[in-house]
Amino acid sequence: MLVLLPPSEGKAASGRGAPLKPESLSLPGLAAARAAVLDELVELCTADEEKARQVLGLSEGLRGEIAKNVELRTAGTRPAGEIYTGVLYDALDLASLDAAAKRRAGKALLVFSGLWGAVRVGDRIPSYRCSMGVKLPGLGALGAHWRDPMAAVLPEAAGDGLVLDLRSSAYTAAWKPKGEVAERTASVRVLHAQMVDGVEKRSVVSHFNKATKGRMVRDLLLAGARPKGPAELVETLRELGYVVEAEAPARAGRAWSLDVVVTEIH
Repeated sequence: MLVLLPPSEGKAASGRGAPLKPESLSLPGLAAARAAVLDELVELCTADEEKARQVLGLSEGLRGEIAKNVELRTAGTRPAGEIYTGVLYDALDLASLDAAAKRRAGKALLVFSGLWGAVRVGDRIPSYRCSMGVKLPGLGALGAHWRDPMAAVLPEAAGDGLVLDLRSSAYTAAWKPKGEVAERTASVRVLHAQMVDGVEKRSVVSHFNKATKGRMVRDLLLAGARPKGPAELVETLRELGYVVEAEAPARAGRAWSLDVVVTEIH
């Protein structure tokens, strides 16, 4: 099983470990594309702070984030699973998993990134600020920059098992499973259901979406679940107590769509 996760907007501070070693990152086929983004991002943030703020889409109050990018090559590192924070990662709570579940997480989880393309949670990286929606002056839109490298690397990373896609829309632009890989991919949406004047209303609410996805991945890791495809994933999630509505693709070469319906987070 390969689980595709979005990063978090906010990130923990860089660690005290050795500086970045790009050659140590997983998915070495992305190395050249990573180097291109890293070079331009560091140069931009070093040369012109105001331009960097505008390019990165940062408010005045977040101007200090630019300094993280200036120091990307020299800052300390920590595992990516510790760098990414926020609602999804709080619910996933990698640090509290048992040893077996942590090993599964190291193999199964892949976090997408505007800077790194994608990393595994054990890859050591510094804190940074660069979303997939950024358009760098030289490289252009990062979603498009990553598309060809990802297409060359990700099918092999997916192997022959289930691909559980929990990414937000900005990150799906970097890689969309195709063909046979798509047929064993399940894209998940979380819907919040509530009664309004006696009628059930459903909506996508950011907090419920992120927290439920994090909790769902945690439960799968703890259970040691190994569904081989989307249909088995649906049954596994239901056994774990989730309310799941599944829609098989109408045509070959398309991903499954799953709705996980929640009324509250607990």
